[in-house]
This record gives sequence, structure tokens and C-alpha cells, in this order.
Amino acid sequence: MIRLGLTGGVGMGKSTASQFLNDLGFKVADTDDIARKLVEPGKPALEDIVKAFGKEVLQDNGELNRKKAAEIVFSDDSKRLKLEEILHPLIRENWELRLNEWSLENEKLGVVVIPLLYETECERYFDKVVCMACSKDIQRQRLRQRGWSDLEIDQRIKAQLLIEEKMSRADYVVWTNGAIDTHAKQWDELISYLFVESEVED
Repeated sequence: MIRLGLTGGVGMGKSTASQFLNDLGFKVADTDDIARKLVEPGKPALEDIVKAFGKEVLQDNGELNRKKAAEIVFSDDSKRLKLEEILHPLIRENWELRLNEWSLENEKLGVVVIPLLYETECERYFDKVVCMACSKDIQRQRLRQRGWSDLEIDQRIKAQLLIEEKMSRADYVVWTNGAIDTHAKQWDELISYLFVESEVED
């Protein structure tokens, strides 16, 4: 099985790529989805987050107030690192388990979407890494469409490596400035190449 890490800047097309690969029938684990499940009410990770940041990060129904938590951690690097210290080991344990299960099931391709793949030094777990990228103008336009302020956008971008560094370190780059069908075409070509390359190496 080819173990593929998928990364990229915020708002650069990782979710779209994940959906496209899912639709093609490939196994995909998205660390954002894993994190959401880890912080559901009653889960140990949520209890640790409350201990670290106080009950102000909870909604009245006991669920994590994501907006409030984001305001706290993205305005203070030490608090962001504390949150990552709580969540990242649990997230990694989850997707490592999935990769191993998929390999035992003889899947051809297992994909893990990790926004902070290089920041968390996870590239060593994958055979290849793909970086999703677009221009900074398009990135900001997409993030504004999510309702984010310029301050929120700046904070999120600052919390990650420069996209140029991610692109230079990745094995492949999918450029997402254009229409979605152009992204899909790049993925079709890339997947074909990955399988051919894998057969040659075998």
C-alpha cells in the first residue's frame, strides 16, 4: 500500500482533495475530523483542554466552543503549543492505526490529511507527500468566505510553515487556483503516476 501524506496551507484545497479521493474509493483519514471526535463531550482530550484553558472554552451544552478556543490558542503561541501537546499524540495514534488496518486489508492507497505534517515531523511515516497550494490572494479570498477576519487569517497563516517551504519539501504539488475540475485532472494524473512508480520500485 502506498502511504500518502496530504498537506498544504489553510484554505488551499485539502478538504476538496480529501473528498475527491474519497469519491474515487480510496481510504482517507482527515486529522481535522479525528480531532473533532477526540474533543466530543466525555472524551479525555476535552477534559484535558478544559483543565488547560478553563471552562470558558465550553458551550452551555458541554461541547467545545471552537471559536473561543481558536481565539485563545491563535493569539498566544504557548497556548497553541499546549493544545497541540494534548491533541497531536492522540491524533497520530488514530491515523497510524488506520494506516496499518488499511495495509492489512490490501488497500492500494492510504491517505492522511495533516495540515501540520512538516511542523509535526510526520513526513517519515509516508512514502510520498502531496502539498495543496494556491496563490496568497486566492487563499485569503477563500478564508474570508468562511467569515474569518483579516486578523484571524493572519493568525492561522502565521501558525504554519510558509507554503513555499511546504511546496519545496513535498514530493508533489497540486495547484488549486483554477476550477475544481483542474484539481481533479491533476489528481488523476498524480494517482496514475504513483501507481506506476510503485510498480517500478517493487
